[in-house]
Amino acid sequence: MSIDTTGKSLVDLLNMLEPAPEPTPVSMFPQTWGWLALAVILLGLAVLVSVLFVRRRRASAYRRHALAELADPDITSAKVAEILRRTALVAYPRKQVAGIHGDDWLNFLSQTSDEKSFLSEVGQTLIDAPYKDMPPNRALTQLARHWVKSHKRYRGT
Repeated sequence: MSIDTTGKSLVDLLNMLEPAPEPTPVSMFPQTWGWLALAVILLGLAVLVSVLFVRRRRASAYRRHALAELADPDITSAKVAEILRRTALVAYPRKQVAGIHGDDWLNFLSQTSDEKSFLSEVGQTLIDAPYKDMPPNRALTQLARHWVKSHKRYRGT
């Protein structure tokens, strides 16, 4: 079945052409199971990283709260002592923290941080701070900020 093309103009010949068929749409779904498995693994990793980030952020919320309170330039020594005690009660078991006071309290703060200045004169003001009206003490506030940032959180055994 041939078509007679003799004597026809180029325009007529072009009009005789049939249009090319439309290609089938390309699926956005992965073609092999390997890509699907990779997508599931990546999605799982993204969820895991998100969960770990949220847990870590929640676990350190008490630190951010204490640091925000310690940022007040006019904070009294008594308030610093209170913030340290509250922070320690969150980070460590109540049995371990609630009953200690005096030099034992300063030893606890020194042992749970890399800072040993709690045993110095600045740290000694923590013992008397709740009972005396003392002016703001920048050195004590800085020491407390360092402890809040760097103390080792209790990991139950």
